[in-house]
Amino acid sequence: MNVDVLVVGAGPAGLTAAAEVRHLGVGSVLVADREAEPGGIPRHSWHTGYGLRDLHRVMTGPAYARALAAAAVAAGVSLRLGTTATGWSAVQDGPGGHAVRLVSERGLETVQAAAVLLATGCRERPRAARLVPGDRPAGVMTTGELQQRVYLGGERVPGRALVVGAEHVSFSAAVTLAHAGARVVALVTDQERQQSYAAFRLGAALRWRVPVWTSTEVRRVVGRGRLAGVEVAEVRAGGSRFVPCDTLVFSGDWIPDHELARMAGLALDPGTRGPEVDTILATSAAGVFAAGNLVHAAETADVAALSGRHAARHIAAMVKARSRETGLAGTNLAGAGLAGAGAAYAGVVRLSVQAGAPLRWISPNAITVGPGRPAASPPLGRFVLRSHEFRRLARLEVRQDDRLLARSRPVRLIPGRPAHLGAGWLPRIDPAGGPVHISVSV
Repeated sequence: MNVDVLVVGAGPAGLTAAAEVRHLGVGSVLVADREAEPGGIPRHSWHTGYGLRDLHRVMTGPAYARALAAAAVAAGVSLRLGTTATGWSAVQDGPGGHAVRLVSERGLETVQAAAVLLATGCRERPRAARLVPGDRPAGVMTTGELQQRVYLGGERVPGRALVVGAEHVSFSAAVTLAHAGARVVALVTDQERQQSYAAFRLGAALRWRVPVWTSTEVRRVVGRGRLAGVEVAEVRAGGSRFVPCDTLVFSGDWIPDHELARMAGLALDPGTRGPEVDTILATSAAGVFAAGNLVHAAETADVAALSGRHAARHIAAMVKARSRETGLAGTNLAGAGLAGAGAAYAGVVRLSVQAGAPLRWISPNAITVGPGRPAASPPLGRFVLRSHEFRRLARLEVRQDDRLLARSRPVRLIPGRPAHLGAGWLPRIDPAGGPVHISVSV
């Protein structure tokens, strides 16, 4: 099967990108997703607040998922659900494009695509990956599993529950547990304070009387057959205590679903653990793009959707350029697609963007630039960063070699929450220079 663009993942980023590519005149677009229904995580997240930035209205998660899927179908996108991308038959430059293996109840097939967008999202790290010792009883899960059980499976979750984490999704888990009949004992975080909005903590405290235990971590899971409780300890004092509970939910601590990116041999960023992308969301392989929470975890659904729309515009430009000039085989149009076909690509380079402590990572984490060709603006005109530490007023500095390119206004750094850096310094990048470094000034 041959298509112009293959999108892997039918979440907000993938569906939005697919619809946008079609609106921009690309002929055939196929979206493949292993789930039975399109829409991604919002399908089983029943609270409101979706769609504000991209659709400019406020919706529940399921309504938002339905709206994105309907828009993609209306634009002429082909949806292939219950279909898993298992690997690549070929990852290559040039008009031949890329060959991706798909498996479904219809069998195994290979899709040849001029461009591929990976929008496979992210997942929460489960208990085993967090190396929490103890017994292995039933009743231990992630927020994603909880919400699928409650909102898609209609399960009740009676008894006492403890949530590990105190970021946005942790409060969402607490709301889901309350809807399912549980009494939430507390939210537990090893950080010195909660990482979500103060209004969320206040609402949880007033509506459901849920406290947040800061500087506290789960040391051991206890229960034979069924969860009996957990042993928690104060990070600084070290004293431990047993907390009885029937359900334990691990929230946050995201990791991108990057298996397909690794199979393709794409460069991965050690900070985000997702594929390295430049400001147009092109990966290290020409014609392969990545968007949404695969690139860095985890943003809200509407922000992920907007990153998909951003990538789509550059994918459409690349596909059209390749169709006009098939003689450019091997040229990295993915890194400079908007320059148009027939442009001179001599001197185009891809520079790394690196973040220093206490920053965990920055995204996009590469810049494609050349003489007379400034780097394109990133999604929403800004870079996204995460920090290991709380900093009330921090200034971000951008340097290349020994040159100071920019210094930001004071920003607030909170672990688990995004900080933003404007992209106005991109024209000052020297294509012949070294990597770009982002640091926090003292």
